[in-house]
Amino acid sequence: MDSLNTIYMNVGFHVFGFVLCLTCFFFTFVHKRTKKPHNKLYVVLLSVIAANNITSIAMDWLAFDVQNDFYFDLFVISHYAYFIIHGILSPIFLYYVSMICGSGIRAWSRKFMLLSLPFVVSELLLIINPFWKNYFYFDSDRVFHRLWGESTLYIAAAFYIVIAFAALFHSWESLTQRRKIALMYFAGILSIGILIQFLYKDIKCELLAESLCMIGLMISIETEDDRIDIDNGFYNRRALQSDITSFLLNKRSFHIVCIKITNADIIQRATGSENTDILSHTISEYLNETIGRFNIYVTNPGTFLITVMEGGEDAAKGVAETLSGRFECPWECGDANVMLNAVMMIASAPDRLASADDVFYMTDSPIPAGIYKKILIGSDLDYLLRRAEVEKAVNRGLESGSYEVYYQPTYCLSNQRLHGAEALIRLHDTIIGEVLPDEFVPIAEQIGMINEIDDFVLRNVCSFIKSGIPAANGVECINVNLSVLQCLSPGFVDHINEIVEDYKIPKSSINFEITESVATSDYKLLSSVVSELKSAGFKFSMDDYGTGYSNMQSIFSLDFDIVKIDKSILWNAEHSEMGKIILENSVRMIRQMNRQILVEGVETLEQIKLLTRLSVDYLQGYYFSRPIPRSEFVELIERESKREGLPVRALNTEGQ
Repeated sequence: MDSLNTIYMNVGFHVFGFVLCLTCFFFTFVHKRTKKPHNKLYVVLLSVIAANNITSIAMDWLAFDVQNDFYFDLFVISHYAYFIIHGILSPIFLYYVSMICGSGIRAWSRKFMLLSLPFVVSELLLIINPFWKNYFYFDSDRVFHRLWGESTLYIAAAFYIVIAFAALFHSWESLTQRRKIALMYFAGILSIGILIQFLYKDIKCELLAESLCMIGLMISIETEDDRIDIDNGFYNRRALQSDITSFLLNKRSFHIVCIKITNADIIQRATGSENTDILSHTISEYLNETIGRFNIYVTNPGTFLITVMEGGEDAAKGVAETLSGRFECPWECGDANVMLNAVMMIASAPDRLASADDVFYMTDSPIPAGIYKKILIGSDLDYLLRRAEVEKAVNRGLESGSYEVYYQPTYCLSNQRLHGAEALIRLHDTIIGEVLPDEFVPIAEQIGMINEIDDFVLRNVCSFIKSGIPAANGVECINVNLSVLQCLSPGFVDHINEIVEDYKIPKSSINFEITESVATSDYKLLSSVVSELKSAGFKFSMDDYGTGYSNMQSIFSLDFDIVKIDKSILWNAEHSEMGKIILENSVRMIRQMNRQILVEGVETLEQIKLLTRLSVDYLQGYYFSRPIPRSEFVELIERESKREGLPVRALNTEGQ
């Protein structure tokens, strides 16, 4: 190849490489990707490669007139500048890779002396080159010649690149598929560029390959669009999974502060909007200013996670206390000021959180009722261990036969005769013992087991009805609780019809109950489901009326046959005049909507007298019976069918 054409070609390579670096600079600063440690190192890498391209362009152009003493001096200086700058590139690249792999600055600095040795040796040989020709020299004709010392630069570079790729493969499982593919692709381009220049000394394409690699890093590492929640700028669950895995693989110790907003529904009430992103927008600006978005992850609506990488437990406590203090003040949300209740959880990794799954388990687990601390740390988080045990019990319950259906009878107020019963699930685990529904049902919903449990209850109820015992003893219908999660699943109506039709029982003998506070989640779809099942012959009740905040909307939207007034309304009516007014007005309103009324929590004769004056339809509570197993329920209804006076009570709690 003609030497002049070769020079022009090499100048073109270096100009193109410099333009690629400028493009990366433009992207990095326009998109403000300069705050994280690896962002800063990326800018340094760009600067080094851009400077190398400039020195290479200078060497190529100055080569045209090396006989000019001034140009020759610049030519020599350009060579020194090129080798000095190029020698810096590989160790910085290793440092950069250590950052994106989660090793951290502190972990890298502990090995600084060992890792810096190849760089120091190669640079030292270059510094003494004017006195002891070991890197390169120019002969009397001012022609450039390479010497053995230059090989130390390539050996050092190979050393750093090998370690860098070892670090990448060590953290390989924490990388996303997109990052893996991009890194391998651009690593291939770099290898090809180096190989070509090694085989053909006149073709200077190594810097172009390095510049293309910077484009690759920009695309695969510096661009984090797939890791960021576009609505608030915080990192998403994918980023959390990747980062936590990287930290743990590299044996980094850190703390996590998890913020859980326990009354997130207040945003919907205050604004009238069902947009769950409003909550994130409400507090994102404060969190960004206080913590910095590069340490914040959003895992669920109302749940934020902060990584505290330095300072240990004291630093994590400081963050939690600062944030907890802010939540003592109202937040501006649209035109309203709202008080958000927040609980902070502090846990260390890898001591308490040994995997990314453990982190997600903590962030996804609800705060149990009865915990009133604002900051939970150490033994305060033992409830997670209990939750894990309950979750295992829920999963093994069906296979081990730990579930049992109990029945709590309901009575007609007019004659206090048996009307029906409510089917209630119980869990008798062989390892952790009795588990109450209030504890295991929410967990079953979260881990996707609630459909199987609901089906178990429905099939048991259908089997019981098919036996003929309920109908023979005056039981008109049995109430079965439905999870709204199940109601909203595709094919739910056909699924329910199929189960009941398998047992060939009257569909009118089953009354499905939906909790009022949950039924508000999707009125339109739920209304369609209720209408279809009622058309098939089933009955429907609204459970726990009075525990939610949108009662009117629920009752009007869904075609209920019976409204079950929650026990709290009845109990409050006994103890305050205001409670009595609420009960009376609730009964009057439901009557005006032509719905029948069942009151839960009946425990005393005085309550029955109060409800008699209000003329409700049905009663349920411990005055008559607590929930009992099927065998005991059969005995009860057989006794009830034979009596003529007041009901036989399984448990009299009058006076409690």
